[in-house]
Amino acid sequence: MDSETFVKELEASNQAVLAKLAEEDPAVTKPTAELQQLLQVALNNEISVSELAAAWMPTTRETDVKIALAQQTGDEANHFTLIEERLQALNISTADYAAPGLNPLFAYLRSLETTVERIAAGQFTLESIAYRVNERFMKYCEALGDQETVKLYQHRIQPDELHHHKLGKQLLEKYAVTPEAQERARAAAAKTLEIAQQVRLLATQKLGTSCFPGC
Repeated sequence: MDSETFVKELEASNQAVLAKLAEEDPAVTKPTAELQQLLQVALNNEISVSELAAAWMPTTRETDVKIALAQQTGDEANHFTLIEERLQALNISTADYAAPGLNPLFAYLRSLETTVERIAAGQFTLESIAYRVNERFMKYCEALGDQETVKLYQHRIQPDELHHHKLGKQLLEKYAVTPEAQERARAAAAKTLEIAQQVRLLATQKLGTSCFPGC
């Protein structure tokens, strides 16, 4: 099929899975995690995505994709700084912060070697996951009365996540033009969603809430 039709179908498939990912878990309707913990999860996610985009750059041949990765590296690093500043405003020190090791999701993403797989899994799918779960996290913060964190996500972080996803969509339409490329993209997107669900389930059990931010 033509690449535009393929991307539309992949978008619909991803959104069907994401709708389930963002559903309320009846077992955790009374979250026990504190905002501090949740914002520290955000720090881990932002630095992990920044490192991922930077790691992909040297082995990406296509200049437009390379530049998109460079932009994303900077955007995600900026998100890290913004969240760090929010923690400091809450009188929570980040002086001893240490970047996390690779969890199963980022280990899988680092293993991807082709450009079309990286676009499909990273900008197209991962950023879509981040946007959806961040919307839910914003509602949680609003319920806590934390309007400053809501505004941070609403005005600074979410527009970037949506931009990354839309850029991934454009690049996927450009490069997923053969049956082989489309199959690679489809498999990478599906695997990313699968592992993301597993990782979030483990985090939900640990934190006592499924209302935590993405990347």
